[in-house]
Order: sequence, then C-alpha cells, then structure tokens
Amino acid sequence: MQSLASIQEKLHKVIENIEQVMVGKQETAVLSLVALIAEGHVLLEDVPGVGKTMMVKALAKSISADFKRIQFTPDLLPSDIVGVSIYNPKEAEFEYRPGPIMSHIVLGDEINRTSPKTQSALLEGMEEGKVTVDGVTRKLPLPFFVMATQNPVEFEGTYTLPEAQLDRFLMKLNMGYPSMNEEIEILNRLDIEDPLERLEPVMTMEELLEIQKRAKQIYVDDTIKRYIVQIVHQTRENDLVQLGVSPRGSIALMKGVQALALLSGRDYCLPDDVQKLAPHILPHRLILKSEARFGGHTVEEVIRQIVQQVYVPIKR
Repeated sequence: MQSLASIQEKLHKVIENIEQVMVGKQETAVLSLVALIAEGHVLLEDVPGVGKTMMVKALAKSISADFKRIQFTPDLLPSDIVGVSIYNPKEAEFEYRPGPIMSHIVLGDEINRTSPKTQSALLEGMEEGKVTVDGVTRKLPLPFFVMATQNPVEFEGTYTLPEAQLDRFLMKLNMGYPSMNEEIEILNRLDIEDPLERLEPVMTMEELLEIQKRAKQIYVDDTIKRYIVQIVHQTRENDLVQLGVSPRGSIALMKGVQALALLSGRDYCLPDDVQKLAPHILPHRLILKSEARFGGHTVEEVIRQIVQQVYVPIKR
C-alpha cells in the first residue's frame, strides 16, 4: 500500500504536468483532480478558446488514460455515444461496436448543443457506470471520468441541462480568461512546440484506482459531517432559494473533501476542505427564486453567504 506522502507526491506530479500546458490554471487543475479522485465528473462552463480541451487532454496524458472526445451537435444520436450493435453475416450474429463513452476519460464538448435524449445517454453512464445497448448492459471501464463543457454566452441552438442532470456533475467550474502576462507566456510556449506533445505519463491506471479507493477511507469526523449537512440544509431554508441542494449534494461534498484531504497528504478532513469545495460543488445544485434572480443575486453569492453564516466546528 502506498504511503500518504507517496500518493501526495504522485498527485502533485499530475498537477505539475497539467501546468506545463495550462498557464495560471492551478486551481482548475487541482479541482479537476479532486473530482477524478472522488470518482465524480466536472462541468466546465466557459467561453471558447480558454483551454478546456487542452485541460482534459493534459489530464488524460498525465495518467496514461484512454481519451475520447465527443463533439455534441444537434443531430448527434445516443448510439453515437454508447455504440451500436451491427449484424455480422459471417458469424451470423450481432457485434457490439463500442462508442466513445467506452473510454477512461471522455470530453463532452458543448454538451448543451445536443438534444436532451442524447445528453441523457452520456449522463446515464455517468450515474450508473454502465450503458445499455440493444437490451444488453455493458460496464464502463474504470476509472471513468467525464469532463463536459458548455458555452455560457451563446444560447441559440442550445438545450439547457435540466437540474436533475446538472446534479450528476460533482463540480461546475469556470476557467476564466488568462491575465496579460499569462497570455504572453502561452504565446512563448507555443513558439517552441505544442507543450501537450512533450507531456509524459506520471501515473498508471492501477495507481489511480488505488488512490480512488484510499480516498474513500479518509476519516470524516461526525463534526465535519454535521457541518456539511448544516450548510446543505441552509440552502433549503434560505429565502432566496426555490429549490435547495439534495442529499446527493451532501454526499458529493463529503466525497470531495475526502479527495482534497488525500491530495493534501492527510488521512482526515478539515472544515477548511468543506469551505474550499462548497462554492464549486453546491451552487449548480440549487435554483433561486425568480425575484432573487431579477434582484441580481447569484447561486454562488448565496452559497458564500451560507458558508460564512454556518458555525465552523472546532474539535475539542
């Protein structure tokens, strides 16, 4: 069994690898890795051209994972994701041709550009860890990680992800534009060669699967569990909120803090872990009242206020 220090060192090598490609996006790299360790999935909502695809490719190369990209379009069919059974006249039987979902890491590019029926084909796999094709259920490979992207600005020809489907994502992240100095550094790196081509794997699939198992063993004290649940319950009682965070949100936050603790080299969780992850794991799981939205309030602001108001536990 790997020591905590060894695991932390390997995980930090993955982050360093990603930073060779992504300039100034350490927090996004850390949070994406937390989601991967917690066996969750990530929705990246940002404008085109800020490096969302590069981010996923760098992560896949760092852990020597199979990587597939699905470009979501209005005419994409569920079978284009999960695969299809084709009749083989030689063998006189149907053969399964795997779809791109049968990979370790899947990039769902512009997921909101396809119909809800096709979206659900991907989201079923995310939730169940398996897909059904022509009545046959097939397990997805492990580890399995989806990073989906959507453009928050362009709404023409898009289908909004329903709240029940948004809830399947462990985190919703925004990368944002780079600073001027960071953008100059991006240009400097491209002067030499594509940094993605230079990346070498720093972790194996077996090591990642062991790390995911170890994350589940990280100790979560009852005071931390109560702290998580208090924050979640406050979202259901807040005057600005129409629909609060479900118990799935509590579970997601606990899994996230376990993964973050492991990444930090600890075998126990802290209130700081909860405070760091709550703004990334909870906001997309709640809906504000229409008057609150018209009043300029945001879900992120509501979560920040709740985290500030809830009493922070102190272990005595």
